[in-house]
Amino acid sequence: MIEKGIDCGSLIRSMGEAARSAAQVLAGAPSAQKAAALEAAAAAILADRDTILAANAEDMARGAANGLSPAMLDRLKLDPARLEAMAAGVEAVAHLRDPVGRIIDETLRPNGLVLQRVRVPLGVIGIIYESRPNVTADAAALGLMSGNAVILRGGSEAVHSNRALHAAFAAGLVAAGLPADAVQLVPTQDRAAVGAMLRAQGLIDIIIPRGGKGLVARVQDEARVPVLAHLDGINHLYIDGAADPAKAVELAVNAKMRRTGVCGATETILIDRAYGAPLAIVDALVKAGCEVRGDKGVAALSPHVDTASATDWDTEYLDAIVSIAMVDGLAGALAHIDAHSSRHTDAIVTEDAATAEHFLTGVDSAIVMHNASTQFADGGEFGLGAEIGIATGRLHARGPVALEGLTTYKWQVRGTGQVRP
Repeated sequence: MIEKGIDCGSLIRSMGEAARSAAQVLAGAPSAQKAAALEAAAAAILADRDTILAANAEDMARGAANGLSPAMLDRLKLDPARLEAMAAGVEAVAHLRDPVGRIIDETLRPNGLVLQRVRVPLGVIGIIYESRPNVTADAAALGLMSGNAVILRGGSEAVHSNRALHAAFAAGLVAAGLPADAVQLVPTQDRAAVGAMLRAQGLIDIIIPRGGKGLVARVQDEARVPVLAHLDGINHLYIDGAADPAKAVELAVNAKMRRTGVCGATETILIDRAYGAPLAIVDALVKAGCEVRGDKGVAALSPHVDTASATDWDTEYLDAIVSIAMVDGLAGALAHIDAHSSRHTDAIVTEDAATAEHFLTGVDSAIVMHNASTQFADGGEFGLGAEIGIATGRLHARGPVALEGLTTYKWQVRGTGQVRP
C-alpha cells in the first residue's frame, strides 16, 4: 500500500504505461474471455463479501465520525443486498453484447472502395470519484467489457471498500488470463495524484469524474485530456393540468423519496396552475418525511411548506427536501426547466399525448420522461447493465454512459488496388 509522500507524477506515469500495455491486450481479447473475467470477478465479490462488508463498515464509521451527510453515507453504504446487486450487475455486463468490432455502417463507393465504421475502445480511461464504492465495480466492469483499461482514483471516504472491491476484480482478470493492470486502483489518497492524472496526456485518453461540484469543476479546469462529465442532477417533475391525480402523487413521492441521494432524484416539482389537486401532492410528500419549500402559490396551500429562496431552484439537495413551484401550463414549465435544469433528467406527468410529445421534444436534457419516475435514470434500468456516469453534454455520449459510450470508431477501407486520379 502506497501512501502520501510519494512522487505522484512517477506513480501515475508508471500506472499509465502499464494500463496502455493492458489496453492493447484487451482491444484484441475475445468477448468470451472478457466475459469470463467479469463472471470470475462477480464470484469473487460474493466469495469475499465478509471482507468487503467489514472494509465498508470501517469506512462508514469513519465517515460518520467525520460528519458525512446522510446522503453521502447512503452513497457510501454497502450491505448484503447492495453487494449482491453489485455482483449481479457485474455479471449482467458480462452477458451484454460486446461493442468492440461492431460495424456501425458500411458504404460501397462508385470506385469500388468499401468503407466501414467499426467500434473500437477508447483506450485508457481515468475515473476520479468520491464516496461511491459501486463506481469501482461499475467502472471496472464496463471498462473491461468495452476493451478499455481503467485507472480508478476513489475518494478517501471509501478507501477500504474500494481496495477490497479492486482485489476481487484483479482476481477475476488473472483467472481469465487477462492482465491485472487492466483495472488499477491508485494506491494513495494524495490529491497530487489527481493532478497527475489530469495531466497524463498520451497515457490516459479520457477522464470521467463522478462527485460533487468541487471535484468536477477542478477536473474540468485542470484537465489536459478530454473529460466526460456532468455536474448536478437538478431534475424536474412537471405535473400537467391533464395529469392523472393518482399517478401524479405516486410519481412525485417515488421520484423524490425512493432514494434521495442518487443523481436521478427529483429536486423540483412544477405544478400546472390548471391541475386540480396540488395539495394532495404536498401532503403526500410531507407524510413521506420530505421537507417542502415552495413559491407563494404552494406556500399558501399548507402550513407545512416553507418559502423557497432564489437559490432553491438551482440546488441539488440529495436529501429529503424538494422545491415546488406553480407554473402556467407547459410553456411555464418549459421556461422554468430551461432556466434551472442541469440537463440531466426531466419528466412530465400527463394523460395528454400531444402535450407529452411537446415536452419530450422541447426539453433539452440528456433524459426526458413521460409518466415515469426520474429515479429510472440509471444505466441498469435502461438495460445497459451498469453505467459509468450520466453525461449531460452533447459531445461523444449523452445520458447513461455504458459499453457503447466507452467506445469510439475508426474507418476501415478495403480496396482492390484503386488509385486516386
